[in-house]
Amino acid sequence: MKKLFLLILFVSTFSIAQETTIDTTKHWTRKGVFTFLANQSSFSNWQAGGQNNFAGNIGFNYDFNYKNGDWNWDNKWIVSYGLTKIKGADTQKTDDRIELNSLLGKKASGEWFYSAFFNFKTQMDTGLDPATQTVKISHFFSPAFFQFGPGMLWKKSDNLKVNIAPATSKLIVVHDHFTEFGSSFGVEQGETTRYELGAAINGYYKFNLMENVSVENILNFYSNYLEDPQNVDIDYQLNIVMKINKYLSTNFAFQTIYDDNAFRGFQTKQIIGLGVNYGF
Repeated sequence: MKKLFLLILFVSTFSIAQETTIDTTKHWTRKGVFTFLANQSSFSNWQAGGQNNFAGNIGFNYDFNYKNGDWNWDNKWIVSYGLTKIKGADTQKTDDRIELNSLLGKKASGEWFYSAFFNFKTQMDTGLDPATQTVKISHFFSPAFFQFGPGMLWKKSDNLKVNIAPATSKLIVVHDHFTEFGSSFGVEQGETTRYELGAAINGYYKFNLMENVSVENILNFYSNYLEDPQNVDIDYQLNIVMKINKYLSTNFAFQTIYDDNAFRGFQTKQIIGLGVNYGF
């Protein structure tokens, strides 16, 4: 619980500081939201049974975009962290993500742009094997994923765009203690990095389903030319925000990942709860 409190304090302080930023060039647009989701159950002499528990998730979603003539530069930070505590059990991590997406575009014709993109993903805290809850399988910057490459961008608006990058470099970084006895996240035994060259398709679509209900879709595909190109990596995120008022909302987040270097099957995550939001 201490780690959750410290992270809330840090992100809140950072968010408030960002709100005071003044754009003197008028080419930048900035917007973001800090969200805290919580749910709790408590029982006393409840004959039907039940265990006291508490779960909390914090999220930080910040966009800072630049437009000047034929140039567009879209950037998005996503940070999230969650913990759950069940009476009689250790505190467990339920969410942990740091992600930066950066997309630069130079207008070619109509809604098409020459583009270059960069993506970075990692996590903040130690991850434990769900079977044992004692064996460490990840920690900060291990693994860390980098993708970058040139391509073509189709952009209807800030809320609807698709980037196609047929020559994308991908770098996976892990600490050497995760590969001491075997491969990890595709990195071979005894190594700390893995390089791949492939094709990436990244799509973004955000719309209002109805008044005060927004739906955000983020879809990424990646195929490695150098090994099993038919095994396409998939990362899909769905975020639905049902606004109650300026500060309260019901939030639903769903993510599914297919990456056979990490796990031969789909990984899924779902979070729903009442949120306290702070926009800036």
